[in-house]
Amino acid sequence: MTKLYIGKIVNTHGIKGELRIKDNLTTKQKEEIFKIGSNLIIDDKAYKITSYRVHKDYDMVIFDGFNNINEVLFLKGKNVYKSKDEINLNNGDILDSELITYKVKTTDEKEGSILDVEETGNNYKILRLLIDNNEVLVPYHKDFVKIDSNKKEVIVKLL
Repeated sequence: MTKLYIGKIVNTHGIKGELRIKDNLTTKQKEEIFKIGSNLIIDDKAYKITSYRVHKDYDMVIFDGFNNINEVLFLKGKNVYKSKDEINLNNGDILDSELITYKVKTTDEKEGSILDVEETGNNYKILRLLIDNNEVLVPYHKDFVKIDSNKKEVIVKLL
């Protein structure tokens, strides 16, 4: 089973066992990832989602069988994953955690890697790249970035 990194449980919320997850997903991706009845993986164990909502910048979930804060405290600070088999993204969407594993090539034949995908605003992202030992920021936009899922590479147009 291939797991994709979704985010991290940063805290609990309230007394009913709700957990606060911080991630870098787009709104469309969240609808698929946090579908009620689907599973999230923490420490190689699957937890079924029974409740999901967004609160401020956090995704709030309650897992099946957990009804109060004392039962979920052990999950605080843990990384959250999703089985790649359970994700059905539309139009070739790629999760940021998977995109980071892709190779980078520039239009002028330089190679590099993706250090991070940073969200700068509502659905606006920047790729933080390492090319020739220099850190480069590139808007994650179709005019600058082309993704080849088959080759697992990102072609970047630098200015």
